[in-house]
Amino acid sequence: MHRNIISADSKTAPVGLRLLVIRSNGFQRGRVDNMKKELDDFRSEGELNISPYRKAWQEKSIDNATRLLLEEDAKYFLHQSLSTPCLNVLRRCNGSYVEDLEGNRILDFHGNSVHQVGFGHPTVIDAAKQQLDELSFCTRRFTNVPAIELAKKLTSLAPDPLNKLLFAPGGTSAIGIALKLARMATGRFKTISMWDAFHGASLDAISLGGEAMFRKDAGPLLPGTEHVPPPDDQHCPWDCAGSCTLKCAEYVDYVLAKEGDVCAVVAETVRSIPYFPPKEYWQIVREACDRHGALLILDEIPHCLGRTGSWFTFENYDVIPDIVVIGKGLGGGVFPLAAVLARQDLDIAPERALGHYTHEKNPVACAAGLATLRVIEQEGLLQRSKDMGARALDKLTQLQQRYPVIGHVRGQGLLLGVELINPESGDRNVDLAERVLYSSLSKGLSFKISMGNVLTLAPPLNIPEKDMDRAIDIIDESLAECQLE
Repeated sequence: MHRNIISADSKTAPVGLRLLVIRSNGFQRGRVDNMKKELDDFRSEGELNISPYRKAWQEKSIDNATRLLLEEDAKYFLHQSLSTPCLNVLRRCNGSYVEDLEGNRILDFHGNSVHQVGFGHPTVIDAAKQQLDELSFCTRRFTNVPAIELAKKLTSLAPDPLNKLLFAPGGTSAIGIALKLARMATGRFKTISMWDAFHGASLDAISLGGEAMFRKDAGPLLPGTEHVPPPDDQHCPWDCAGSCTLKCAEYVDYVLAKEGDVCAVVAETVRSIPYFPPKEYWQIVREACDRHGALLILDEIPHCLGRTGSWFTFENYDVIPDIVVIGKGLGGGVFPLAAVLARQDLDIAPERALGHYTHEKNPVACAAGLATLRVIEQEGLLQRSKDMGARALDKLTQLQQRYPVIGHVRGQGLLLGVELINPESGDRNVDLAERVLYSSLSKGLSFKISMGNVLTLAPPLNIPEKDMDRAIDIIDESLAECQLE
């Protein structure tokens, strides 16, 4: 396959710009390899929108009308990785599918993790429409029935003592609330979080996070944000080689002891890549937090409400955090909505403003949230996530046996990952992952690529069985096709 990878002549040009002019005719191959390596640091959250494979896909797959709209979009929006310039233009979403302007229907296994109940679920849409007719906004100093009912429902679903909460208009804002509350509760400001983690895009959130895409050139970041290796037994600095020895958990304990004045450990319960720590990991960290006087804040923004087969992901690990942050799917794929659930005894700041957001108790968002919880319960989506996820994981494992480039498959509920490697070296196969993505898009499947080489699959929890099977068939077809190129 002929590849177009580009490089600008100026060494001082932005990395993305430098990658736009490279041609694979042997031209300055060493320089090209160095730039590709440099770009790998920016691939943690998905494929880069400066990819030559994206350009090739667009030239082949979109018409002139769509192209003109994409040019308009690129004209007015600031350009940023993963977002602008955009891939395509959508006109409709429903259930497990999105549809572009040309009428092409695409199974969406990305969905920005908002579509636990699918897109446009009638129960959620009807609840939002009805609320718009009754009370479309709630001014500060007042409350409303949907907000109270949603708060009551969420705290009833959470285990004791997580009996208090605040709403926020998005997950990043909710992380900020959790961080401020932890500082007030402990009188400390230091945190321990994970390299490669994502907690949002604001300055405080990227200080906690560990991804170069967000942190590079954004400093100075918040002081006291210490980082440790994540529980990733496939790429472990302690050479776990696929079988976690829990040294990463013990290292959290070590850093807590050495620092001595950490206010909180902030981490994703499971990583969206996805990686799943052993159950003992969180039990060791929970005990270490208690011993050293630090709070445990778990970020479940992408996974809450059933994706891993339980309402809260931490329920799979037999621990209870001091604070848990949820979001994304809470708004039913219709409205941005997040929540911070905290121990009741952390209700300590009546005179402070922890959040104070304009849409903190938006009645339409809360009505959509209530409807979403109702759908999950009535359609039995927690158990369905477990059953469908186990079935999908078995099929993906069968693919692994046929394709040496699949280094590992993993899953918990309907959060699934397929890691592509170079079989000879075991290194991340970034090139193949991008080619498989665009091949899959041409066949009607969209998903996220994490860390450059992990096909991350997160379908709706109510996805029909035939659509799940079709998605795995597309990945099979795309792997076969791309290996032949």
